[in-house]
Amino acid sequence: MAFQTQVSITPAIAVSGDFATANPRASYPAGEAGLIAGTGGVTVGTFAWVRTLDGVTVLNAGTGAPQGFIQRRNQAAITEFLTEISNTIPAGSPITLMTSGDYYVTCLNASAVGQKAFASVTTGAVQAGAAGATISGYVETDFKITRACGAGELTIISK
Repeated sequence: MAFQTQVSITPAIAVSGDFATANPRASYPAGEAGLIAGTGGVTVGTFAWVRTLDGVTVLNAGTGAPQGFIQRRNQAAITEFLTEISNTIPAGSPITLMTSGDYYVTCLNASAVGQKAFASVTTGAVQAGAAGATISGYVETDFKITRACGAGELTIISK
């Protein structure tokens, strides 16, 4: 367990997966039973894919463009003994995939306004790149970067 090493005077601007604006947003059209987190759970603030086998299970890994973004709605749970934090929604829990809107997200590399958001096909993590670029292990999404950031910092993605 980590010991607190600093105190900030002001709170953080956001957490990955938070809404960035009150602009219109839309969610993935789930069926009657809705969507559920797949094996191992899914991570808040990342992109995700709906399994084509059942049309219900959501995973942070897939092929082709992801079906949506997992917003933060305080649905993650700390399930591991003595763990202090978690951004994982446990397997079997309900999921809402967002298909448009403005969201804070941690970007793995430095980004500039106007770049596209690319999703890792193995983790759903976000990396910025030029539209139409080929980034190994990533797929281009319809979301754009609307706030510049350094590597590992919060940026805003919008669609």
